[in-house]
Amino acid sequence: MHDFLVSAAAFIVLIGIMVVVHEFGHFALAKLCGVRVEAFSIGFGPRLFGVKYGETDYKVCLLPLGGFVKMTGENPGEDQPSDDPEAFSSHPRWQRMLIGVAGPAANFILAFVLMIFYFGWINEVPNIPVSTLEWVTPGSAADQAGLHPGDIIRQLGAMKSPDIEAVVDEVRKHPNQTLPVVVERNGQSVQSSIHLPADNKSGFELSQSGIFLQYVTGPIRVDQTVSGTPAANAGLQPGDAILAADGHAFHTVDPLLDYLQWGHGKPVTLTVERNGKVLPPLVVTPSRQDSQWRFGFQAVIPPDPPMMRRPMDLSDAVGESTDFCAENSLLIVDVVRKLVTRQASVKQLAGPVGIAHAAGQAAETKYWAPKFGLAAGISLNLGILNLMPFPILDGGLILLLLIESALRHDINIVVKERIYQAAFVVLVMFFVYVSFNDVAKLSVFSKLKP
Repeated sequence: MHDFLVSAAAFIVLIGIMVVVHEFGHFALAKLCGVRVEAFSIGFGPRLFGVKYGETDYKVCLLPLGGFVKMTGENPGEDQPSDDPEAFSSHPRWQRMLIGVAGPAANFILAFVLMIFYFGWINEVPNIPVSTLEWVTPGSAADQAGLHPGDIIRQLGAMKSPDIEAVVDEVRKHPNQTLPVVVERNGQSVQSSIHLPADNKSGFELSQSGIFLQYVTGPIRVDQTVSGTPAANAGLQPGDAILAADGHAFHTVDPLLDYLQWGHGKPVTLTVERNGKVLPPLVVTPSRQDSQWRFGFQAVIPPDPPMMRRPMDLSDAVGESTDFCAENSLLIVDVVRKLVTRQASVKQLAGPVGIAHAAGQAAETKYWAPKFGLAAGISLNLGILNLMPFPILDGGLILLLLIESALRHDINIVVKERIYQAAFVVLVMFFVYVSFNDVAKLSVFSKLKP
């Protein structure tokens, strides 16, 4: 019950903020263009309280799931005077397109500002004084330097006894350079040098060099499995602890994923603990999903390592925020592409229940990085989703306006109504289907499966 309440509360707050910001974008530009806004609502359903200022009713409603903006003449078939100059439909199409774009644009701005604030005023980094290699990618720069899993980095470049964040900074500052490196291996000091790649991408410097550092000590734990995936077919269940893969002890998902990419889909023998007992070895053959070899399970967020705050300069914070937004802005587009080309299954999508589950996990952590990252990621993808050319969404409105501009006349109102009605039915059906999949993936239901 506690998890449910936390997830529900986190979801309501998160989605509420995202949608209200989205609607404020529409509201602000509509006002700027002289469109009459009849209502700006936080929530849906019966009006609880509010104030009417000018022509707009600013109100709070009973159901706290987002909000809406009501503009005169925005809905097809809406009764209105044909000569009303303040109606949405009376304004030039280019203005209506800008009003449609303003909502998603507000979500993009919110994500950008959130991450600037996080990097510039918080920026939590691991406070782990010992940098231990959890995994080294075969063939990588680290492998060519002779580094092995389990090595402890005692010197990198000019940095002696660097903590994890110092290793990240040193690699980031020296692209396409060769740095001396000293590691401790089985109590012995081993000296070498590592040539760092020239095309370091912010946030991925270590992995591009083949370095995966150990942030936590416990094993990877399974949170959810998706039916039909290798993990589910092999018998992995929520709560299982993956002690080793082909004898390699992995503590987080990223090095395990890198190991799977290196194996190019070869079967992997997992050592799994369930309810305190080690199971017979499970052989799992990863499948190609999202352009990567994967098992098809969602891991429990590992316990937070000790963290400390190291805020960035404003210029660096802006750069990091830009990189974050660029890397996360097209995720939903990539997902849609893979669904269309059958590279991914609809069952892998997360709907409101899945988002609530993730929001609950982020809310339960004591650090700020998961909270800001999730909020910014959802805001970005909410903006992208609304720009898709599907009726009812902002992108659908823009598409119809472009078609009308090409035809040089409005589309018949009856045709518009039918388009919107059909689109509404499709979206509701899709919403129900994805929500059902979300519920089915919850651990409480997974345990009921044979």
